[in-house]
Amino acid sequence: MIDFHSHLDLYPDPAAIVEQCRKDGTYVLSVTTTPSAWLGTKRLALNAPRIRTALGLHPQIAHERIRELSLFDTLIANTAYVGEIGLEGGSEWRPHFKTQLLAFDHIIKASERAGGKVLSIHSRKAETEVLDRLEAHPRCGTPVLHWFTGSEKQLIRAIEIGCWFSVGPAMLKSASGRALAALMPKDRVLTETDGPFGTLKRKLLNPADAALAIPSLAGVWGMTEGDVTGSLRMALKRMGELASTYQSSACPKTPEL
Repeated sequence: MIDFHSHLDLYPDPAAIVEQCRKDGTYVLSVTTTPSAWLGTKRLALNAPRIRTALGLHPQIAHERIRELSLFDTLIANTAYVGEIGLEGGSEWRPHFKTQLLAFDHIIKASERAGGKVLSIHSRKAETEVLDRLEAHPRCGTPVLHWFTGSEKQLIRAIEIGCWFSVGPAMLKSASGRALAALMPKDRVLTETDGPFGTLKRKLLNPADAALAIPSLAGVWGMTEGDVTGSLRMALKRMGELASTYQSSACPKTPEL
């Protein structure tokens, strides 16, 4: 099982979720919403070798935590993974969009200076602005667009830039989400849950629930579920190889599935 975008520290009982992931052998990219949360979230997973902790600053709270960019700069050498980062164009957050741009630009440039990172990126209603910045900074690393909801034209542009995508059961329950997934390169797609924010039939998604995306992917890709699982494993292996090129000596290598 692969959950490439989960907020482990924000579950009601994070330790229990981490232990379940350890027992199940679930590979998780544990994203954070602030730099100050990174170290504590990383400690949660000390005994779970298939969990990686990403250093993030979520766009919805960038205006509240902009001062933590200096801490981000201090910590970035310790991880190959950055996220959740990006831009949020919804009306509630538009008043803070300039601050979001400042934070995202800073993080993209810092990742570029650091030699590249795996980047888990939020782009809701700000797809063009996100893609503009990724295109301007191709050496920032490997961008993974989480729960992408842009247009088909924007998706094609993202593919041409070299983006990857993480998709989950919550995204794939809609016809528009499945239509986008059908066009994504199969070798650049990983599953996610966005838990505890991602839900399905009013049920909060746990990392193991990322597997619920497999039947939908099988349907839109015209593949068996077994073949989809194999494709996801190959994509994760390739992502691990990419991440290893971004890792400092302080970062453990991504384990094989």
